[in-house]
Amino acid sequence: MVNAFFGHLGEVVCMSGRNMTAADVRDADALIIRSVTKVNSALLAGSKVKFVGTCTIGVDHLDQTFLDANKIEWSSAPGCNANSVVEFVYAALCHLDINWLPLKFGIIGCGNVGGLLYKRLKAQGVDVRCYDPNLTPARNPDLTSLAEVLACDVISMHTPLVTTGAHPSFHLLGRDELQQLKNGTVLINCGRGPVINNQALLDVLSERKDLRVVLDVWEPEPDISLELLDKVLLGSPHIAGYSYDGKLNGTEMIYRSLCRYLDKKPQSSLEQLVPPLANNQLRIDGIEQPTTIFNIAKNLIKQIYDIAADDLRLRTLAAQALAGEVVFGEGFDGLRKHYPVRREFHNYQVHLENISYADKQWLQVLGFNCV
Repeated sequence: MVNAFFGHLGEVVCMSGRNMTAADVRDADALIIRSVTKVNSALLAGSKVKFVGTCTIGVDHLDQTFLDANKIEWSSAPGCNANSVVEFVYAALCHLDINWLPLKFGIIGCGNVGGLLYKRLKAQGVDVRCYDPNLTPARNPDLTSLAEVLACDVISMHTPLVTTGAHPSFHLLGRDELQQLKNGTVLINCGRGPVINNQALLDVLSERKDLRVVLDVWEPEPDISLELLDKVLLGSPHIAGYSYDGKLNGTEMIYRSLCRYLDKKPQSSLEQLVPPLANNQLRIDGIEQPTTIFNIAKNLIKQIYDIAADDLRLRTLAAQALAGEVVFGEGFDGLRKHYPVRREFHNYQVHLENISYADKQWLQVLGFNCV
C-alpha cells in the first residue's frame, strides 16, 4: 500500500523503522515513519531529508525543535486511528465481561481518541468524568480533577507523552495515584506507556489483586517488563490503533501532506485502493441470556475482533523469550509489523430481529451498520 500511495512521487525504499540509521536516510528527500522511529539530529544531521511524515497521531518520537531549526517540514496524522483505539477499549471491556453502561467511566486525555470515546459513551448514556488540563469546560462540560477521575469504576488513558511545560504527562500515575484506585477498578492504557510508572504499577499489582489492568502500551518498548505482563488481565504489543482502516487513514493523511509539500496533485485515495469488505454480514448467534444490549455487543464484537488473540500472541512470545528461544524486543516489533488484518466495525452490516429502535441506535453509536 505504501508503494500504491507514494510510488508516483519517487523511488520508495522500505526498511525497519526501529533499526533505521543515519546512513540509511542520508540520500533520502522524504522520510515516512511510524512511532518506533526516533527522528532527531542523530538520524538526520547531514542528510538530504526535507520532509518527515509520521503516520501516527503521536509526535513524541519527533525532535520538533531540531526539525524546525533545520527547516525540515514535518507532519503527523492526528485522529487517523482514533476509531481503532476506541474499538479496542470496547473490545477489552467486552472480553473481560465488564458492562460499562451502569458504571462511572473516567477518561484521562480527551483529544482525538479520548474525545471520541467520550462522545460515544455520552451517547450511550454513561456517566463520564474527564481529566484534561488542556481543555476548558466550554469544550467538555464533564471536565474534573484527576482525583475524581481516579475514583471512577473504569479509567481509560489516552494522553500523549509530554515531559515539559505546565502539564507533563510523564509518570502521571505513580504509586500514590495507583493506590487511590478503589477496589475492582478497571485501568486501561492505550495512549503512551510512560504515562504510568510501570515499576510502580508492578509493585501495586503485586500487593493488590483486585485491580483489573489492560495495557497496550508499555515502559519501555519493546523491552517491556514480563513480570508486569504476567500481572495484567490483557496485554498487547501497542496495536490498539492498528486496525487496517486506521493504519491506512494515517498513510493517506501523510501522503496528502507530502503531495502538498511537493505541490503535486494526489493520484491515489483509499476509495480507489481499498474495495468494500467482502463477507461483511453479521447476525446474532448463540446470544447469552438474558438478551441485553451489552450481551449483543459482546457477541458482535467477538465475531469481528478477538482481542484475546492479541493477548495470547504477546504471552506466547514472552514464554519463548524466557525459554531463550527468541529475543523479546525483536518479537515485540515483529508482532506489530505482522499484525493480522483487523477491520473496524463500520465495515460490517448487522442483521437484527426483534430489537428495539433504541438498541439499534445504541449499536450504531458503537459504529455498526444495522439493517
